[in-house]
Amino acid sequence: MTDQSKHQKKSQKLKEKVDAGIAKATVEQGVLIVLTGNGKGKSTSGFGTVCRAVGHGYKAAVAQFIKGQWECGERNLLEKSGVPFHIMKTGFTWDTQDKQLDTEAAQKVWNAIKPYLENPDYHLVLLDELTYMLSFKYLDQDEVLETLKNRPKEQSVIITGRGAPTAIRELADTVSEIKELKHAYNQGIMARKGIDW
Repeated sequence: MTDQSKHQKKSQKLKEKVDAGIAKATVEQGVLIVLTGNGKGKSTSGFGTVCRAVGHGYKAAVAQFIKGQWECGERNLLEKSGVPFHIMKTGFTWDTQDKQLDTEAAQKVWNAIKPYLENPDYHLVLLDELTYMLSFKYLDQDEVLETLKNRPKEQSVIITGRGAPTAIRELADTVSEIKELKHAYNQGIMARKGIDW
């Protein structure tokens, strides 16, 4: 058997497996995606999906928890495309060190984004860094879970942030854990505009 025929046989076997998996996927609905873990790229992935949805002509909305004082390249681009943003604007919690202020700011953003989670016109909602709001108890986890469960059937939601709570992981359709193997920051390299924000 030649290398080409071996390759073709292996590829055909893989194709049959992939085709069988695609044939089993018959349910059409929105999905809940959780991007968690200690690695870089969770928000970047979420924003990439927002760009994809907007590129296909769908409506999307974004809530940014924690990050909000820095300029944001994704926000600069997507707001021009009509994507609404609701931003906590208090910065990192280790900077504010004010639980009441952070809780009030988180509640304000949550209350602003909730109507989008009830609106079937919105194909995608990104809840960037929501996991921290739940682990710090700035938001009521039961209320968040109930809102996510009752969102429009066709709507997808992406949640980003480290340490996604078990209940959120269990509710999700897709969970990806991004693992840090190496990070430039740990080598003393500063975050770069256009790369890191």
